[in-house]
Amino acid sequence: ILLGVVMFGMGMTLKLSDFKLVFQRPKDVFVGALAQFTIMPFLAWLLATAFGLPADLAAGVILVGTCPGGTSSNVMTYLAKGDVALSVSMTMTTTILAPIVTPLLTWWLAGAWIEISLSAMMLSILKMVVAPIVLGIVLNTLFRSTVEKVVKVLPLVSVVSIVLIVGGVVAVSSQRILETGALIMVVVMLHNLLGYSCGFAIGKLLKMDIAKAKAVSIEVGMQNSGLATSLAMLHFGAAAAIPGAIFSVWHNISGSLAANYLAARMSKETLLEDDNEDTDGDVAIATK
Repeated sequence: ILLGVVMFGMGMTLKLSDFKLVFQRPKDVFVGALAQFTIMPFLAWLLATAFGLPADLAAGVILVGTCPGGTSSNVMTYLAKGDVALSVSMTMTTTILAPIVTPLLTWWLAGAWIEISLSAMMLSILKMVVAPIVLGIVLNTLFRSTVEKVVKVLPLVSVVSIVLIVGGVVAVSSQRILETGALIMVVVMLHNLLGYSCGFAIGKLLKMDIAKAKAVSIEVGMQNSGLATSLAMLHFGAAAAIPGAIFSVWHNISGSLAANYLAARMSKETLLEDDNEDTDGDVAIATK
């Protein structure tokens, strides 16, 4: 229910015109979405295997990796002076694909650790994510002026909802967190930081400009961990929700730090480009 509230709030901030961005920049969005659903799931499986995690925790880590991009990634991309339009388009695309892609990837990668019902997980995502977002978009379309007045409090509602979700996981898993908390924290931090790095590397490898590379980096590294936590609680048990709960807290801390670093990097690169242009102009004048 709490995740549904967050997703409903996300839907209320979207308009039908926002979806045009996906079709206006199909190549960039495709690259970003593909990176999202390959880099993070593979990293999750690799880390779960390398650290020899117990079955329920391994399933939880993989579930975090197979979820779509997080809603806070758009804010972090803005703070990083990245391509916000691309970030929003990636979040929408991966969220729409999640009812099919997330269960399939989880079943494929975590099936060796834990039994997974594809149909049940797909239905859960449709109920918790897709339906609330669609309802939010419909309300925003029909009652635009009213929604614009309410939308200012949505970030606070989202934060409170996520805090309650994390609190619920901690409350029912406190003993397991005491036993494995340090190990899971290391795995979660590595997963998130490697996601940022690989996302940025993919962007630069494909010769995206710095603003696009930042958007891909942050979008790939930040997951919808609220969805991962809720799905884990529903289908795998409370212990499997621990990685998602820790990720929910950590990725907002790391995202803020990453955004600050990337914003500073853009400023430096812009200054260097300006200096190079000035130098080129001086050389051209001297040559003439």
